[in-house]
Amino acid sequence: MTVRLYDSQAQALRDFAPLDPTNVTVYVCGPTVQSGPHIGHVRAALSFDILRRWLAHRFGRVTFVRNVTDIDDKVLTNASAEEPWWALAYRMEQEFTRAYAAVGILPPTYEPRATASVPQMIELIERLIAAGHAYPASTSEAGGDVYFDVRSWPSYGSLTRQSIDAMESAADADPRGKRDPRDFALWKGAKADEPASAVWASPWGPGRPGWHIECSAMSRRYLGPEFDIHGGGLDLRFPHHENELAQSSAAGDPFARYWVHNGLVTVGDQKMSKSLGNFLLADDVLRDHDPLVVRYALAAAHYRSSLDITSSSFDEAEAALDRIRTFQQRAARVLGTPHPLTAADVPAEFAAALDDDLGVPQALAVVHERVRAGNSALDAGDRAGAATALVQVGRMTGLLGLNPVDPQWRTDTDDDQAAALDALVQTMITQRAQARENKDWATADRIRDAIAAAGIALEDGPDGTHWSLNDG
Repeated sequence: MTVRLYDSQAQALRDFAPLDPTNVTVYVCGPTVQSGPHIGHVRAALSFDILRRWLAHRFGRVTFVRNVTDIDDKVLTNASAEEPWWALAYRMEQEFTRAYAAVGILPPTYEPRATASVPQMIELIERLIAAGHAYPASTSEAGGDVYFDVRSWPSYGSLTRQSIDAMESAADADPRGKRDPRDFALWKGAKADEPASAVWASPWGPGRPGWHIECSAMSRRYLGPEFDIHGGGLDLRFPHHENELAQSSAAGDPFARYWVHNGLVTVGDQKMSKSLGNFLLADDVLRDHDPLVVRYALAAAHYRSSLDITSSSFDEAEAALDRIRTFQQRAARVLGTPHPLTAADVPAEFAAALDDDLGVPQALAVVHERVRAGNSALDAGDRAGAATALVQVGRMTGLLGLNPVDPQWRTDTDDDQAAALDALVQTMITQRAQARENKDWATADRIRDAIAAAGIALEDGPDGTHWSLNDG
């Protein structure tokens, strides 16, 4: 068994070998909670949820850290007198949590807020200044600011393979205090127009951390100076992840051993973003579509690919899930509870697909192949073959968090509606059986046709008649 991942820094597939073979360590950049989540945020979190699930299957344990950036320029900008920045941040954090939970994303092992790690950020900045890689602002107009000196670190740009001179200026702080316009802020001195509640004491005066230093400090605090995987969206590679790598490495930390980035969500082939105003809010999508359908639609493309969302994306996901669910229900009725298989009975093709840079599209193809094989086995009366397919389908979809019969996807409303439908169909099945017993074939056929017209298939067997929703 060899798991391979595409390392964005190496720009190549690499065999994955964790520092501790019994505990994979992962840090993923979480949301900046200035406003609610759009579907791109959910897709990013879902990509790493599936990666986490597979790594846990392969290695047994994953320590998974996803931060919350709750202090940032954007958070302060969106706050108001009626809702202070900290209240806005907490409310938006809850919206992200609800959206993630709705589509079955597992909660992280640790979910630190940036505001809870400011002392660790200050300590890291002090180390950088002592090593000659950071400096306080050189002018009183930018008093209190501290910058990372990009030209002091020869490897700056190695993540995105850029030269310093080809980079744009860092626009995150007053340039008057910088030695080079590309130097980025590690600490931001307090400003008169910002709330006093967004200020911490520091050796350079009151202020708050810059965005990039937050993740370096939090990943070190919760995973140590070296960890296995750093993840995030492709749009974070520069400047955020480039700056994280530079400041952590310059401070003497080995930092992340693999860099994994998920592709972006597009609408009409244009990157979806709040700044462009073309985003789909997670709440709106989840209100209009079943959460499992949303999870399938967002997971079905390879995590590194760009995903263009259209209405057909959800229609196709719903149809695929219906095929899986219909087989599971049909097999369960015929077979009862099959004997469980061992973990080794997860199809080798499925495991190979996920081992190869988390090939979810190929893994889902194996799922649907087993669904077809299971239905064929049921048609042929091959109970053993059907039982194997049923268990394998459950195992595979369970590992992906996409098992339609998992109790997490059921609601009280679903149960009530299913019970009501079952009562009606069972009544019609009884009436049809009575008509057949009376040799009233016309009535029996009329009842069967009425049931079929409602999209329900009947299956007559030695143990009675069973019904299922048509998957076509």
